[in-house]
Amino acid sequence: MEITQKMEINNRLGLHLRAAAELVKTASKYKCRILVRNNHHHADCKSILNLMVLAASYGSELTLTFEGDDAWHAHQAIRNLFLNKFGEKE
Repeated sequence: MEITQKMEINNRLGLHLRAAAELVKTASKYKCRILVRNNHHHADCKSILNLMVLAASYGSELTLTFEGDDAWHAHQAIRNLFLNKFGEKE
């Protein structure tokens, strides 16, 4: 199964270290491959170093691709993480 969806960074600090760590922690729970694209940069969602290279700030639009058997579950979990601003208050 493959799912591709655009998601927007809606927390004020963007995809900073703590938010990226939350994303890696969530993505690592699943077996499927999760790729993130921001303009011309590509990243493995299970690598914090790869995510930091994206330099995704507030309002950035990322395209996430989920590939594998548990893609739907991973998609739902990460979508919720984005919608909940990576657990940040502001």
